[in-house]
Amino acid sequence: MISTPPLHRRSIALPHVADSNMQLLEAGPSDAPALLFLHGWPESARAWEAVMRLAAGDGYHALAVDLPGIGGSAMRDAPADKLGMATLLREATKGLNLPGLTLVGHDVGGQVAFAWATAFPDDMARVVIMDVAVPGIEPWDDVLRNPHIWHFAFHAIPKLPELLVGGKQRPYFDYFYDAISGRPDAILADRRNAYADAYAGSEALGTGFGWYRAFPEDAKRNAGWVESKRRIGVPLLFLRGEHEGGEMEAYRRGFVDAGFARVEGGIVPGAGHFAPEEAPEAVWKRIAAFIAANP
Repeated sequence: MISTPPLHRRSIALPHVADSNMQLLEAGPSDAPALLFLHGWPESARAWEAVMRLAAGDGYHALAVDLPGIGGSAMRDAPADKLGMATLLREATKGLNLPGLTLVGHDVGGQVAFAWATAFPDDMARVVIMDVAVPGIEPWDDVLRNPHIWHFAFHAIPKLPELLVGGKQRPYFDYFYDAISGRPDAILADRRNAYADAYAGSEALGTGFGWYRAFPEDAKRNAGWVESKRRIGVPLLFLRGEHEGGEMEAYRRGFVDAGFARVEGGIVPGAGHFAPEEAPEAVWKRIAAFIAANP
């Protein structure tokens, strides 16, 4: 019988940020090649548990963080713009041993990974972005015009989402798990409860909605990056679930226009938006192949 690598929790205090704490999940040998996983909305680091166990079982050091202000990463006035989030996460993890780092971001975490890779490319060997459009990067404008993406505008309204969703996170989040996944049953009840708890309280709930309110700022920054014509040597893998909409080539072209010299695209079979939970084996197989092809 093959043993399942255990997951451990680690908390990191940020000395330069008052009343702050960053919580990590961790698995695998600490001196092995590292992967840092960033979750999206409305999830927490737990979304990566299955992928982390697969990575650790293959001898990698896998870490996933609750994004600033969510779950165990308690923080007042957490940054909402993606470069601010990336900078804070960089500060929190700089004392860790992360050789040959592969940075992996899903949904909003993918937007943070993009900001991190463009601002601090020397921090990583590779970057993986999953199931997300990046503000200011093609095909962002097409995504904003899509009526099925109604929640972007709703979440951006000041205070109203907190008023209507507060105390009702679980049924509200359930709508998205059920509507935009290919396998809603893969997002189990205990995980859904954990995510609702991670966004409990006005501070955490507002933090999550704040990510959407910062999209115009993110888009302006990223559009400026494209206009700068700077090049990035970090290899990028963009993954989407099979049941996600949009043309893969449009996303790939957007990343090339943003300066990434090496961009690969891939589809996760059978999955929708929440691919890391819907198809963890397929996700890890694709990431592992990407790492092997870009040593």
